[in-house]
Amino acid sequence: MNARPEFQLPEFDLATAKVADVRAALYETGAVRFPSFADPDEVKALQTAWQELSDRFVAEDRTWVHGIPIKYGQRADGTRYVQRFAFASLFHERFHQFLHDGRFDKVRAICGDAMRIGDRERDGLVINCYRNEPGSRYKQLGWHTDGLRSLFYGRLPGPMWNVGFYLDDSPIEKGALRLLPNSHTQGFWDMLTRKLYFVDKRDDPDEVILEALAGDLTIHDGRLWHRVGQATLEGLASQRRTMYIPMVTGPYQPKDENSSTPLYHHLQGITG
Repeated sequence: MNARPEFQLPEFDLATAKVADVRAALYETGAVRFPSFADPDEVKALQTAWQELSDRFVAEDRTWVHGIPIKYGQRADGTRYVQRFAFASLFHERFHQFLHDGRFDKVRAICGDAMRIGDRERDGLVINCYRNEPGSRYKQLGWHTDGLRSLFYGRLPGPMWNVGFYLDDSPIEKGALRLLPNSHTQGFWDMLTRKLYFVDKRDDPDEVILEALAGDLTIHDGRLWHRVGQATLEGLASQRRTMYIPMVTGPYQPKDENSSTPLYHHLQGITG
């Protein structure tokens, strides 16, 4: 379902798609989708790994990983769960295996010849869990671009690819990702001022609602204005988990337990 029905998000079969064709679609629209990137058995194994890692972090009461805060939510029965993992592939072998599966060789080629999987860079493999319930810290996410993050790392925003994998179906009833198509080509001033970062959570008449199914892979340009809507469902029925594969370029900048917290995480802490 799209708020703009005339806009169609390009879809490709990763196995048969030509790299040049996918790149062209990305540069034109800022986002593409690969349905059924993983089969149901693989999705189930990754869901199990998520639960195991969440239970482990809750038991350890871990609050930080390599300078990145771990965000927890609380279910109606009082049990806790992790709503945002950073560097997940460093803590569970199943995620590490997935991240380095041969299918991502083509994904890297689509994103750019110089791209690499950044297990230990930026925030590593990030897994977000959105739920609509009183104890949730991640019910929705306000409008933002990831170009601002580049500024915090001392770089001007350039083409940057968010590679997302869906652990759950993501229909509009679960909030879903919202994009402003073609906004990745905006000027620097619009990137800074078009919306109030993270605070503005309102619908936009030009937004496209990206509804995906468990096992789908998507790529969108991080310079696009995007947000996550709030689910109309509640509790477990509203659960929406996505993995973001770290595609990075430039000098190798690994993080460790002595790394400091980037300023953009403090901004999200204030506004999220």
